[in-house]
Amino acid sequence: MKNSKAIIIILGILVSLASMAQDQTVKGIILDAQVEYPLIGATIQLVGSDPIKGAIADVNGEFRIENVPVGRQTFAVTYIGYKSISLPNVLVTSGKEVILRILLEESVEKLQEVVVTADSDKDLPINDLAKVSARTFSLEEVTRFSGGRNDVAKLATSFAGVNATNDARNDIVVRGNSPIGLLWRIEGIPIATTNHFATQGTTGGPVNALNTNLLRTSDFLTGAFPAEYGNANAAVFDVFFRNGNTDKYEFTGQMSAFSGLEFMAEGPISKKNNSSFVTSYRYGIASLAATGTSAIPFYQDVSFKANLGDSKIGRLEIFGLGGKSSIDFLGENIDETDLFADPEQDAFVQNELGLIGLTHTIRMGQNTYLKTSFGASTNFNEYLQDNRMLDENGQFIGKYRAINVRNRENRYTVTSTLNTKFNARWSLRTGFLNETYDLNLFVEDRDDRASIPDNDNDGIPDYFLTNTNVNEKYNLLQVYGQAEYKLTDELSTTFGLHSQYHEFMDEFILEPRAAISWQQTPVQRWSLAYGLHGQAIPSPVLFFQEEVSPGNTMRTNQGLEFIRAHHLVLGMDRNLGTDWRLKTEVYYQSIYDVPVERNPSSYSVLNEGNDFIFEEKGSLVSDGTGFNYGTEITLEKFFSRNYYVLLTTSLFESQYEGSDEIQRNTVFNNNYVLNILFGKEWKFGSNGQNAWTFDTKMTTSGGRPFTPLDLDATRANLGREVRQESIAYSERYGQYFRWDAKFGVRLNRKKVSHQFFVDFQNLTNRKNEFVRRYNDVTDQINVVEQIGFFPDVMYRIQF
Repeated sequence: MKNSKAIIIILGILVSLASMAQDQTVKGIILDAQVEYPLIGATIQLVGSDPIKGAIADVNGEFRIENVPVGRQTFAVTYIGYKSISLPNVLVTSGKEVILRILLEESVEKLQEVVVTADSDKDLPINDLAKVSARTFSLEEVTRFSGGRNDVAKLATSFAGVNATNDARNDIVVRGNSPIGLLWRIEGIPIATTNHFATQGTTGGPVNALNTNLLRTSDFLTGAFPAEYGNANAAVFDVFFRNGNTDKYEFTGQMSAFSGLEFMAEGPISKKNNSSFVTSYRYGIASLAATGTSAIPFYQDVSFKANLGDSKIGRLEIFGLGGKSSIDFLGENIDETDLFADPEQDAFVQNELGLIGLTHTIRMGQNTYLKTSFGASTNFNEYLQDNRMLDENGQFIGKYRAINVRNRENRYTVTSTLNTKFNARWSLRTGFLNETYDLNLFVEDRDDRASIPDNDNDGIPDYFLTNTNVNEKYNLLQVYGQAEYKLTDELSTTFGLHSQYHEFMDEFILEPRAAISWQQTPVQRWSLAYGLHGQAIPSPVLFFQEEVSPGNTMRTNQGLEFIRAHHLVLGMDRNLGTDWRLKTEVYYQSIYDVPVERNPSSYSVLNEGNDFIFEEKGSLVSDGTGFNYGTEITLEKFFSRNYYVLLTTSLFESQYEGSDEIQRNTVFNNNYVLNILFGKEWKFGSNGQNAWTFDTKMTTSGGRPFTPLDLDATRANLGREVRQESIAYSERYGQYFRWDAKFGVRLNRKKVSHQFFVDFQNLTNRKNEFVRRYNDVTDQINVVEQIGFFPDVMYRIQF
């Protein structure tokens, strides 16, 4: 009751601040889509303005429109010989200038000076070489959708083909593929993960360190991606940081129960050469949030980008991301319902992640530019586990160290891309990317291992087994080239070749890619794409040390090959009026050279990535296979007339074969996913400058397959779980269902904007099944449930 009164008081204060009509500056740059040279003389106009408000791009392609009313606005952009576009629902607030980066595509057919399009093609990715299975995402979408926790990974779960049935982690499962098949790129630099509390070899985690307030509109690709992307066979998150304001200093403050306390600043470094900076710091306060554990997580992160402006040697940009996190699980404070911990253990977790990069871009004539980036990243995780010892009365008598994990992966990256447009029809993109891996991995374990003796009968195993002990350096080199040829304005093709050489595995592979896009009618487009994609073996598998004799281990997985997958996608997009569109895709993926056990078993690497750790499997061979196929449907109404609708559904099958040659479900084979999102705004105040907002999301999916536990065998194995191998992935967890609803207000006063919302997550308090696991305390197989109802609150101020 007290919380409800506080929320009402805050809303009342904020509404009282917004009483006068406000306006703002909209500025930006207009560029050629293929090679990003400035389009001098391009025009941009505020649709519906009276008198007309607009601007003409200067010699640098830059424009500026003053006194644009706050609220959602639409802009029309035209240039002779280029396809015109409209930019609907650009959110203008009084607290921050709007900066647009607009790309126009040159028309092949010069019969008309301007080719006019009625819609904004919002569904099309920033990367024009991606013809299928790709879409953009923006800061406004990340913060708008209910249940998203300001996390771009959570945003992705609203898109067709993406499945997330784990409320405690943000793993991205695409088309039945493991989340370890995902590639994260920041400003073109691959990074192992963007998550706090991540572990070696995984890509997901409980909390994302990417600050959404720094993001530029970026791409998310789910299959058959262009030749520039490699070492991934599931999906690509291609993220870019935006530049800071080059004219004035601006600030953002934000508080959220889940993502934490945040402060961001941006502004000019030197107005003379258009240089700027943007930086943010965030401190996690997830002790206020529903995290699935009674232990308190601590995390903080910093992000930045400095654009040093244009000079005679080109444009230089420096960017970075860093984060630290920790959590202590103390057994005496843990119960058997905890998602992450065991009441008979004390565990201590430390994590670090970081990226620093430098990008140099230089023009080599109007139609060519060379972009080169250097980056260094690190990913560190430490896990220390002490097993608690109890007497026959259940009283604590001491503890001993059972597990030591200290993993650090450093990467040093150099990548360079040459973009050339020969004419309106032909363009070419070529380049290379080399990553130098510096691994220092150490894992030793004596937790519930029946094979380790206790000769002195003190209840403590006599020695550790060393599962991983790595100090290695090696290179992964990728070279690619991809061309685009536009036969007409309605018909275009791309074709390319990607290659990879893994120095440690000593393997070289070639991967052809091709796609075609046909605008059959002004309202309907067809796309077809094929790609062969290879991914290196995750380090926890490649460097695992198998126990070959009592107490002795050695690496037995070093002869493995790239995991490879054929992707084939057919897509259709149809505009249903001005604001609605229907998109369908059917796809097939054939996966081979998958690591499986040498002797007949159900194990396959395709099922890894479902947890914080990998299974301990040695003597693997690259003989396994798998396949995914399915249909995806997206019905979307882009934001207009003060509301939006997004309905996505996926029907799919994900199967694999281990060395026993039995076809089974993968652990990610939920069979179906359905998302329904709706949002509405009600304007109020002078000229409708403020808005009440409502957003809701409903998600349901099939239960995830699992292998049942063998209770008697687990007991005999000192509590270390033993699965029923012969019926692997034959049972399913319960159907997943979740409904979120978010209520908020957006207010504008002179030079300051406020946003406040309450996001009621899991509104029905449904306790979705998380896992069935052996419980040492009850000596039974117990069901652990996921997080129930939780209200997330966020307040943001910009000035």
